[in-house]
Amino acid sequence: MQKGEKLNDSQEIRIGVFICHCGTNIANTIDVKKVAEYASKLPEVTFASDERYVCSEPGQALIRDSIKKHNLNKVVIASCSPRMHEPTFRKTLEAAGLNSSLLEMVNIREQCSWVHMHEPKKATEKAKALVASAIAKAGLLEPLYPLKFKVTPSTLVVGAGIAGIQASLDLANKGFKVYLVERAPSIGGHMAQLDKTFPTLDCSACILTPKMVDVPRHPNINLLSYSEVKSVDGFIGNFKVVITKKARYINEVKCTSCGVCAEKCPVKNIPSEFNLGLGKRAATYVPFPQAVPPTYTIDKENCLWFTKGVCRVCEKVCPANAVDFSQEEQEIQVDVGTIIIATGYDLFDVKQKPEYGYEMYKDVISSLEFERLLSAAGPTGGKLVRPSNGIEPRKIAFIQCVGSRDVQTNPYCSRICCMASIKHAHQVKEKHPDAEVSVFYIDLRAFGKGYEEFYARVQQEGVNFVRGKAAEVYKEPNSDNLTLVFEDTLLGEVQEQEFDMVVLAAGLVPRTTAEPIQKMLKLSLSPDNFFLEAHPKLRPVETQIAGVYLCGCAQGPKDIPDVVAQASAAASQASIPLAKGEVVAEPTIAYVDQDLCCGCKVCESVCVYDAIEVEATDENGKAKVNEALCTCCGSCVAACPARAITLRGFTSEQISAQFEALLKPAQQRD
Repeated sequence: MQKGEKLNDSQEIRIGVFICHCGTNIANTIDVKKVAEYASKLPEVTFASDERYVCSEPGQALIRDSIKKHNLNKVVIASCSPRMHEPTFRKTLEAAGLNSSLLEMVNIREQCSWVHMHEPKKATEKAKALVASAIAKAGLLEPLYPLKFKVTPSTLVVGAGIAGIQASLDLANKGFKVYLVERAPSIGGHMAQLDKTFPTLDCSACILTPKMVDVPRHPNINLLSYSEVKSVDGFIGNFKVVITKKARYINEVKCTSCGVCAEKCPVKNIPSEFNLGLGKRAATYVPFPQAVPPTYTIDKENCLWFTKGVCRVCEKVCPANAVDFSQEEQEIQVDVGTIIIATGYDLFDVKQKPEYGYEMYKDVISSLEFERLLSAAGPTGGKLVRPSNGIEPRKIAFIQCVGSRDVQTNPYCSRICCMASIKHAHQVKEKHPDAEVSVFYIDLRAFGKGYEEFYARVQQEGVNFVRGKAAEVYKEPNSDNLTLVFEDTLLGEVQEQEFDMVVLAAGLVPRTTAEPIQKMLKLSLSPDNFFLEAHPKLRPVETQIAGVYLCGCAQGPKDIPDVVAQASAAASQASIPLAKGEVVAEPTIAYVDQDLCCGCKVCESVCVYDAIEVEATDENGKAKVNEALCTCCGSCVAACPARAITLRGFTSEQISAQFEALLKPAQQRD
């Protein structure tokens, strides 16, 4: 949508060109001064200059002063990727009184200097061609003006682990309404399953529980546990969300958490999800003692009333009359301005590494299962015993990088596994000083504050650290012990040792249950299938979808301090449009020439962001672009058979001019 004055056809085009050295990033390969000299001789170029750092304040001052001094009405900047500094330079143009859309950037760092660092002459010629193409396009640029939309002052937070909890509390404390959705019966996530946190060995529940309790008490937070997001429509400032709240069959208001229903329930042999199957629960249950909300839930798949039509003992014994078998799923519709994704992670399925004998041998367990055995609220009350026979283990092996740093599974490092095993090794020595503990590692990564010191402390406690890849775990016939085959890379030997228990440090993988929300919001994924941030350094909690933010392990593996910090960062970013009351969207969007549109709906079918709709008023309906949803991807332009769709700032004429300049013979640039 354009408004205000345009450049008249008769108005002289006066282009300013600014070539950046980027220190030595560009200038080491490209002859920057030669490129600037070449640009100065091109048609419609009034001024050309090179500067050591165009993004610096002196560089920006040069641009502002040159615009005024030379009466420039178009600007070309050849530097790094527009993803880095395009917003900076647009503000520079505005400060000089020039429309920010009259800027064209060309990337001669990543796309030229860095990829041709051993070919300086060819790199310089390529830089000339790229600058010439940018100048050709700049001559056809027209002023564009931002789009503004009102914002609903509330946020949806998806996932209520420590990341979602922290983000929700931060936003609520700023005075904004928060809808916190958690698919499990209780909030807390994986952190609630931990016994202690490294390196300080604080009780995990002692840290987490106060925050969990604060959530339902906060007047600005609407906690929707045992719920899932069903659909999301709309755009930044105006998202419309449908949430499915599952039936607990117990009234949350009436339930007093007395536990009589679970005590009297005849079905008590269900593997506890919270304890990873190491303990049992009843069909009427709370996941763990500190659960929030503390309301009991009836497991419909195992309850005798739902499976066989008999029982209802819980209903008879409940002193608060809270049991309600007539409950049904509810659909709740909410309007929010921003969305935060905090869906967390799953643990790598260690069954995918059958060489380690998981499930084949009861004494081979995952690191999180070991955590539950150590917890006072766990299935053994904190007593460390072998799952196979209930006897205290005297010799324990920890195998690192199970499902991480492995090209066959996941090539990335999961970050927390080394420190988790070091913590577990310390806890074993704390409970059983005479126990023999060995950690088999590829490389130990103690990356955080106080982590290296904690690692050194555990070494001094007598834990044996073996550098080498564990190859196999097997059991000899008639033996109670496990045999571990491993390579000691420091000794250069393959060895075997017997252990009572083997603990597999499982890596972190993307949460499978987050896939529906990813598809609803059209969010991108990184190669490791975690949610992809807009920029790894400059926009680490934003996504390419305006108004949608990431935090915690939904974005990638990280430890608790980093999760909390990123959650607060996401809350801060999400609060900006809420506080402003309106959002400003980029004007570089698609528009439809109604005279050329034939209503064929091809554009509607190819738009993955649902930004185009063909009006169904009659058989001659025309395509219409939702300006708030358009991301300027260009799919509709390429697909339109009638050439009725154009991208502002990327018109066919502008692109053609760029190509013509690029295809100009090299000798004509000398």
